[in-house]
Amino acid sequence: MNKYNKVVIKVGSNVLSDLEAGIDTKIIESLVQQIAFLRENSIDIILVSSGAVASGRNLVQLNSKLDTVAKRQVLASVGQVKLLQKYEHFFSINQILIAQVLVTKEDFRQNKNGHYFNMRNCFEALLQHRILPIVNENDVVSVSELMFTDNDELAGLIATMLNADALIILSNVNGIYDGDPKLPTSKIISVIDDKNADFKGIVSAEKSEFGRGGMITKSSIARKVAKSGIAVHIANGKEIDILKKIIFEPKGNFGTYFVPTKHASNTKKRIAFSDTKGKIIINDGAALAITQQQAKSLLAVGIIGVENEFIAGDIVQIVTQNNVLIGIGKVQFSSKKILEIKGTKGMKPVVHYDFLTIV
Repeated sequence: MNKYNKVVIKVGSNVLSDLEAGIDTKIIESLVQQIAFLRENSIDIILVSSGAVASGRNLVQLNSKLDTVAKRQVLASVGQVKLLQKYEHFFSINQILIAQVLVTKEDFRQNKNGHYFNMRNCFEALLQHRILPIVNENDVVSVSELMFTDNDELAGLIATMLNADALIILSNVNGIYDGDPKLPTSKIISVIDDKNADFKGIVSAEKSEFGRGGMITKSSIARKVAKSGIAVHIANGKEIDILKKIIFEPKGNFGTYFVPTKHASNTKKRIAFSDTKGKIIINDGAALAITQQQAKSLLAVGIIGVENEFIAGDIVQIVTQNNVLIGIGKVQFSSKKILEIKGTKGMKPVVHYDFLTIV
């Protein structure tokens, strides 16, 4: 039984890469066949695919004098063409038209330009016309502060932007383990919710040869996306028919499933993934109020101070006196005004509950 109508699928470099050929064509063929099957069952798919750099490694002999950024730019720009050619070949066999979408982190910064809404409208138009978007970071222009942590973060942003039902992250491991995956005593955590969400200490920090991220990044993104009301699955992309199993066999344990928080609004989903401009520091009473009471806004009376300058409408972090992050919200006052009214009563909320996401 299908439980999702719109799904973002992220495929990691470690799933697609082949040390000899650069890209594993058989894996791409299998993924395409599975995606075609999902679309036949009325599921909209957005594919976030890594692999451009890995695809380019066996095509170009790089000058050893090039710096790391330049090497990545060359490999990505050459490899992206080759990667899309492979996708286009197999999708065309299944009579599916694809579109390439290359983005940077700057495109997701709202209130700066029209990129965010233009991009969202483009995705919606593509889906409406049954065109499959294949998304990747634009590595040619993405450097330093413009880079995503990795494509897991990009996939999470797209899932949130499009109000997807689920995000499926395909890696080269079977899921999140309760210990070192290399040890025979370690087992997969099949379900993660608010009751067992504190697992950072047992997640391996090891990264793949081709990707920038690791399981810690995947876990962190998965938690954030799930808290925005979207189901998340982390599974092994090399497992046969893994996408079909996740979506059509609900009683099976395939990888790790992050239970979504119910009734998260679209506004709160966007806020959860927005870049923050500063911090609001609050006292223990305010921290307790907004985290343990429903529909509680942040009031000036509980504010101790601010960090950095920001204006009304900016997204900021809300932290305790010990600098523990407890929320992200959209402020109704500038940092200057908040410093004037902090600790006072009778003011309208500094961050209204409708624009406050507890993390």
